[in-house]
Amino acid sequence: MAMKVIGFAGYSGSGKTSLVEPLISLMRAGGLSVSVVKHAHHDFDVDHEGKDSWRHRKAGAYEVVLASDRRLALMREFAEPAELSVHDMVAELDPRVDWVLVEGFKHADLPKIEIWREQPERANAGKPHLPLYPRDPHVLAVATDAPQRLPVLPRQPVLDLNAPAQILQWLQQQGERLRYRAPASPRD
Repeated sequence: MAMKVIGFAGYSGSGKTSLVEPLISLMRAGGLSVSVVKHAHHDFDVDHEGKDSWRHRKAGAYEVVLASDRRLALMREFAEPAELSVHDMVAELDPRVDWVLVEGFKHADLPKIEIWREQPERANAGKPHLPLYPRDPHVLAVATDAPQRLPVLPRQPVLDLNAPAQILQWLQQQGERLRYRAPASPRD
């Protein structure tokens, strides 16, 4: 089986993680392997002050790999800010995985579902929330809890944001369309 990739795009607080989490559980229950690529803020950290790996990074190590019999973690420090593309991150994953769920990366050039809520819970005040689906050819579907309040009638299928099993069924029906093909020159 070839790796399939689908993005979940939407404004902060729209429910991306609230959808991705049960999708992971449903996929795993169905015997599928799942990896996740998640966009994070620039100062995030998975390490803890005082731990050996933290000390190695603070001493100047470019990469620190932590490994046990249960997990592996790679931390890489950039001397200068470096904006990796989503394709760079997918390339770091085990290619034998069945699915890669990409959370965030709103403008990435990969197939995605737009998560739409009229007023995201943690919305930034003053920023207009314009939907991506009318102008982004990579948006294959719109997942919402209020289809009657979509600002523009979508040409894409409208999925029930509160029905992850139905969304998984739709994803599985997409088959070849979601098979990952790395671009010749990654951009996003």
